[in-house]
Amino acid sequence: MEFYKNISYMTAQAFFMFFIYLFIVHRFSRWKTAGICIVSFLMLSVTDLMKLNLFSDSDGVYLAVTIFQILLIQSTGLLIAEKRNSMVLFIGLTASNYVLAGTIVSSVLYIYTNRVVLSLAGSVLIHLVILLFLVNKIRDIWHAYQSVGSMQNWWLLCLIPALFYCGFAFLTMYPCRLEDNLQSVPGILIFIVMMFVSYVIVFRYVESESNRKSAYWKNVLFKSYIKGLENQYYLVEQAEKNLKILRHDMRHYSGMVDLLLEQGEYEEIRKVTKYINDVADENRITKYCDNLIVNTVLKNMTEKAETLGIEVHRDILVPREVPVNGYELASVVANLFENALFCVKELKEEKRYVDVKIHCLQDHLLIHMQNAYEQEIRFDERSGLPRSRAGGEHGLGMQSVLAFSDKIGGNIGAYCEGGIFHIMMFAKFQDNMRKKGNVSDLKKCYTETNTVSGYKEDA
Repeated sequence: MEFYKNISYMTAQAFFMFFIYLFIVHRFSRWKTAGICIVSFLMLSVTDLMKLNLFSDSDGVYLAVTIFQILLIQSTGLLIAEKRNSMVLFIGLTASNYVLAGTIVSSVLYIYTNRVVLSLAGSVLIHLVILLFLVNKIRDIWHAYQSVGSMQNWWLLCLIPALFYCGFAFLTMYPCRLEDNLQSVPGILIFIVMMFVSYVIVFRYVESESNRKSAYWKNVLFKSYIKGLENQYYLVEQAEKNLKILRHDMRHYSGMVDLLLEQGEYEEIRKVTKYINDVADENRITKYCDNLIVNTVLKNMTEKAETLGIEVHRDILVPREVPVNGYELASVVANLFENALFCVKELKEEKRYVDVKIHCLQDHLLIHMQNAYEQEIRFDERSGLPRSRAGGEHGLGMQSVLAFSDKIGGNIGAYCEGGIFHIMMFAKFQDNMRKKGNVSDLKKCYTETNTVSGYKEDA
């Protein structure tokens, strides 16, 4: 029996480490991550030996060692994770449940067959089937959520695996062990099925919530885009009408200029030509860049800035075809631009300005927004981005910006310097970088890009 327990526990710990290794996005290299997992596995095996063999009669030692193992297991997941957040804790707790479920099923096999080899083989097979099934069905989803998902709700979701683990512990170990209470086996198996069903429901909820937020921001962007197109269509139609009138009247203005020349009325001639130039300027369509979607957003934001009395300095280089999703880029520009306008709209007139630099070329993307500020800006410790004044870690708009930066393998950072708030995003496409940088790295990238492209201000 002791031999079976030792091998069974060792098998469970090994599969747990496989689960952690496969489902968590790594901070370190594959070999270093594997080394950390192996060290944790050895520590778990040694502590299993203590509680199962050396101090098997001591409930206090069993409880203390079990708590230590739980802390060690969850710490391993947090240590190797690229992003140390509540979702990593959720994955660790979930892994504990999956492994425990496999161990319970193998224990049931041993109780009813009393064959060590058959039970251990069944244990390995059950653990392997569960692991392969999860790798095939949800591994990519979990990796995607760790990279770009919203993490603020995962703390509450962590209660689900924690409660299931406690339920399994009380059903199989306290107040009596599973082998002493065979009547509870059907209930435990139903409890395992209920756990898997619950996780399916949880992930469907998370997926639905993510799709809802994504649809919301796409609808906001499309609404802005359609409104901008409607405005541009109206302006083009109006401009064509006015220019037709101007072309029709040009012969009258030409005759008028000839008469004024004969009379030597040069000042009146200047007034006529000024009027013609004014009409032409009024009917000129504003073009900030060649990309229609980004141009529409910039036009709407600039018009909003004008109504608020905010001066906008622009340096825009966005071609018709961009190496990223045009709608997502436009959404990022709209979010950052709107945040800057919101920050300066209540300031004194001389401080109501926003500097907007957007360079989206084939080899890199650089977005740099600057604006003055007076109220204290608090930064999130994990993302390095400003927190929303409305509460929470930061607003949905800023989460959308962060998700876009992660998606394109970029760096994003924000800082305050000399009464000016800066937020910068930089991505170098030719190297497809996934390395995250700090604010000083972004400043360096910004300086290097500035040297090549220069900075043009258009008030």
